[in-house]
Amino acid sequence: MIADTLKEAEIRMKKAVEALREDLMAIRTGRASPALVERLRVDYYGTPTPLNQLAAISTPEPRLLVIRPWDPSVIGEIEKAILKSELGLTPNNDGVLIRLPIPRLTEERRRELGKVVGRRVEEGHIAVRNIRRDVQEDLRALEKEKLITEDELHEGREKLQDLHDKYIAQMDEIGQAKQQEILEI
Repeated sequence: MIADTLKEAEIRMKKAVEALREDLMAIRTGRASPALVERLRVDYYGTPTPLNQLAAISTPEPRLLVIRPWDPSVIGEIEKAILKSELGLTPNNDGVLIRLPIPRLTEERRRELGKVVGRRVEEGHIAVRNIRRDVQEDLRALEKEKLITEDELHEGREKLQDLHDKYIAQMDEIGQAKQQEILEI
């Protein structure tokens, strides 16, 4: 029973780490990456659709993204979505494709992005702590129902804490790597 509960907790914690990784990919660092715009929602015939389902996104140069829509009629909507996003980028539309130049980050913007990364990592930590709390409550409930002993409860809590520490450390590593990427000139 404890093993099943811990397995479920580990799966949930892995998902929290993956969510953080995906979230941080969308933060602009000064070099072009399709991940910046892939999840951007574009109004496609009344349906919010991720950009990567509407267009091919490539990086022909380190500081340039090229978006080639499969349906040229949606190019204006893609442009609007980019302008509305919090990326702070200005698209160049030539009627066939959109060029998205990625300007160098200013020192002030780097510091702001560093703070954003820190907040997102902390939100990830909170998610993992909440998972730990939920599983601890589940383990306490199992002990109250006499399905596990007090020693098993203690052992389960220790294993749960080890899982918690492992995934918090992974989140910290991901956050530090992103901070380094932002500070790179």
